[in-house]
Amino acid sequence: QVQLVESGGGLVQPGGSLRLSCAASGIAFSTSTMGWYRQAPGKQRELVATITSGDSIKYADSVKDRFTISRDNAKNTVYLQMNSLKPEDTAVYYCNARYTHWGQGTQVTVSS
Repeated sequence: QVQLVESGGGLVQPGGSLRLSCAASGIAFSTSTMGWYRQAPGKQRELVATITSGDSIKYADSVKDRFTISRDNAKNTVYLQMNSLKPEDTAVYYCNARYTHWGQGTQVTVSS
């Protein structure tokens, strides 16, 4: 079965950086569109970034120029580099594969 395992979340001060990783198994990773989504308390889950098999990338306006999505097909892993973090980036971050499969989520908290 498909498994997506996120890691790299934590507590960081405003202006800091974190790198999330999502290791995938049970799917044809190199041909899959992968994505990161987030859900803050009391809010709906929202798109953060996606990357296609051809490395076409889309970002939410709120994270453009601060976050970078990338993939390593040899490791079946997708990354989200998050820089210049803001308190409003606080959320549970979820990895997604093929717009269908979800990881368990990793908490990111931006606070001083």
